Amino acid sequence: MKATKESNLYLICRFIIDILQIGDKIPDFTLLDQNGIKRSNKGLKNPLVLFFYPKDDTPGCTIEVCGFRDKYDLFKVLGSQVWGVSNGSTSSHLAFANKNKLQYPLLCDTNNSLRKTFKVPNVLGFMDGRVTYVIDRNGIVRHIFRDLLNGPEHIKEAIRVLKEIQNK
Repeated sequence: MKATKESNLYLICRFIIDILQIGDKIPDFTLLDQNGIKRSNKGLKNPLVLFFYPKDDTPGCTIEVCGFRDKYDLFKVLGSQVWGVSNGSTSSHLAFANKNKLQYPLLCDTNNSLRKTFKVPNVLGFMDGRVTYVIDRNGIVRHIFRDLLNGPEHIKEAIRVLKEIQNK
C-alpha cells in the first residue's frame, strides 16, 4: 500500500514522526494554574514531572492526583517539581485541588493546546489520554509513561526515573 496524504498509513506515520519522544526538548509553554499563576517551563532549574490526566473529580484521576500528593515530599527530596495538566478551568482545578489537599499546581489547558503540542493521544477518539513526562532540568524528556487505567503506576514510574537521573 502506498502512503499517500489521504491514506491511513500516511496519517499513522505522520503521528509517529510528530510525537514527542524520549530525548526531545519540550516545547515552550505557559499556562495558568488553579490559582491564576502563570506557569512556564522556561527557566526550569529542577526536573519536572508533567502529568496529563483526563478530568477533575473522576475516580481514576482522583486516585492519580492523590498518589502524586501522597509522594510529594519524595518528589521534593528528588529535586523535582510536579505539575498536573487537564482541560479544566481555574475554578474546577481550584475546587479539585482544595478538596484533595493538593500541594502542587494543576495547569488549566482549557483549549487542549498543551495536550496537542505534546501529542497526548485521545483514547477511542473521544477520551483524553493519561500520560506522564519526566523532564530534566534542561527541558529534555527522560521518560514517557502512557497508561489510561493505572494512575498509581504513573507515580511509581516517575519516582523510578527521577532516582535514575539523580544517580547519574
